[in-house]
Amino acid sequence: MTYSKIRINPISPEPANGSVLVIYTGGTLGMIYERKENQLVPFDFQQIIERVPEISRLDFEITFLSLPEPIDSSNMNPEIWIELAEIIETNYHEFDSFVILHGTDTMAYTASALSYLFENLNKPVILTGAQLPIGVARSDARENVITALELAAAKNGLGHPMISEVCIYFNSQLLRGNRSKKKESSDFNAFHSENYPPLATAGVRIEYNLPYVKPFDADSEFIVHKTLNTQVAFLKMFPGITPRVVEAVFGINDLKGVVLETYGSGNATTDIWFLSAISKAIERGLIIFNVSQCDGGRVTQGQYQTSKFLEQAGVISGSDITAEAAITKLMYVFAKETDKTKCIEMLGTPLRGEMSI
Repeated sequence: MTYSKIRINPISPEPANGSVLVIYTGGTLGMIYERKENQLVPFDFQQIIERVPEISRLDFEITFLSLPEPIDSSNMNPEIWIELAEIIETNYHEFDSFVILHGTDTMAYTASALSYLFENLNKPVILTGAQLPIGVARSDARENVITALELAAAKNGLGHPMISEVCIYFNSQLLRGNRSKKKESSDFNAFHSENYPPLATAGVRIEYNLPYVKPFDADSEFIVHKTLNTQVAFLKMFPGITPRVVEAVFGINDLKGVVLETYGSGNATTDIWFLSAISKAIERGLIIFNVSQCDGGRVTQGQYQTSKFLEQAGVISGSDITAEAAITKLMYVFAKETDKTKCIEMLGTPLRGEMSI
């Protein structure tokens, strides 16, 4: 596949202080207003310096790579996640860090999926985007891009990257990617991480929350996984849910796993028909992963009578994992393992810091 690529060298006469590969996938950030057609259209990244002149003042080398066709993040899919993983694998030893420019709607899904696909990652992979296009006067795109680049290039006194995991940077906050959720559609403060602290906060200076940052491990071997299994589904509990709805989801051909979005700390209706449907589905081999509908807090199966049966039936507690991280974890686990016992063990274990024990 052919990708358009441009390289920007720092204007300083000093040697470049590292290198960053920026991968543009599409999304609001890369749009400008086309007066002739009176609409927003993707802009040519050959003109990036015209749009964000501050980039030329950074003291590291930046290379921009664009996917052949920019996509709206609503059209993001596992095939593109694999493509992004392969791009980073191909360029892993050529660049010190990576920034992915991505639409906001599915950014948390992409960050979660990439975190699983990258085993023993020891370089920054930072996703960012914008709520307003870069061609709009009040756009948040410039600050998000510039700071994401600085975070990606940052090193400690030993020359190691400050960040060595998949993250989302948005509106002054660097968040662990698989702990993030998009919560706002119209505010600049679009992403939150209710169950895990920010890894860094960008004010006048960038302050790192080092106890919560994944440690750098020079001895680990970087492994890229390139398969995901999409035989998964969501089932969200709501008052008035009917047997037909539950049976329709559980009865999907070749379905391997379901993320069950429950109330509060993992609670669901105790109606006999629902309990029976859960038991029969698990007996048929379906894996059910219990995730709370609440943004904060965690699933504690058995704390209340309304979740005790789920525990007894064999539903797996997702603890404080997000729905985005849960569904992509199912895809990763089912692609990696065929043994049901091993799948259950992996789902209940933190693999990339996506959940707490």
